[in-house]
This record gives sequence, C-alpha cells and structure tokens, in this order.
Amino acid sequence: MNPSPDWEQRSAELWASFNAAPDDWDEEEFRGRVGALADELGPDHPVAAFERACAWDSTGHSDKAVPLYRAALERGIDGIRRRRSVIQLASSLRNIGQAAESVRLLTEERERGSDELDDAVSAALALALTSVGREREAVSIAVGALARHLPRYQRSMANYARLLVEPA
Repeated sequence: MNPSPDWEQRSAELWASFNAAPDDWDEEEFRGRVGALADELGPDHPVAAFERACAWDSTGHSDKAVPLYRAALERGIDGIRRRRSVIQLASSLRNIGQAAESVRLLTEERERGSDELDDAVSAALALALTSVGREREAVSIAVGALARHLPRYQRSMANYARLLVEPA
C-alpha cells in the first residue's frame, strides 16, 4: 500500500523544489507534476488523493483540496500522512468557512495519540477556535503548546494557559 522508496524520493524532491521557491512555479504545472506522480500509484490509492489535495491546497485552492483529503482518509491513508490529512483537511475547512467542522476534527485528533505533529494540531485548532468565536480557548491551546518549547517559564505559562479556560 505504501509507495516505493523511489516514488517517495521523487515526490520529496518535487515538494522541496516547490517549497524552496513557490513563486517560481506555474500552479498548473506544479499540480500536473504532482498529478503525474499520483497517477503512478493508481486512481484509488489514498496517497495519490492526499498528494493531489496537498497540491491544490499549496496553490491556494482549499475548496478543491477538501474532497481529496476526505478521499484519502476514506481510502485508509495511514501513518503520518493520516494525521497530516486531518490537519490539512481541518485547515482547508476553516478556510472555506466550515470552522465548526474543523474544530470537531482537530479536537478528536488531539485525543487520538501523540506524535511530532501535536503542536501542528494545536496550532490549527487554535486558529479554528478563533473562527468560531472561542478566542480564550484558542489562546489557552496556543500558549499551552508553546510552553513546552520555552527555555524558561514552562510551568508558569502552562498554568496561565490552563487558567484561561478553567472556571474561577
């Protein structure tokens, strides 16, 4: 089910080239190159849907990315790409005015387990919460996530974050 190491390498190189200078790329050409790589995996491959979604998203078309992220998840994308799919789907949903669903997805994702994308989940959730008028909760989540990375004041900041949402 996972793409070959060669495919992964070619994909990583394409994305690295795009991310290094996105303004140098023609959007259609970039999406076409991603699409050609995705085609190698077959029409129903979850990674193919995910890669196409990322390409649409990265070129400013959240509306076109949403159904592809959903397809990747429905087709059983796994590993780190599953979590990335949820984060990016939720972010795209917020961008197209569906912040409540974004909050729901990210809240569920925070409870699924922990990995290197925990702070990305928290950051996306904080943004989604601001879009639904829950700013204090958003700041609490953002400060709580940031606290772990501070060279000092970790405990104080974590407590301040908690106090933003706990009843007095």
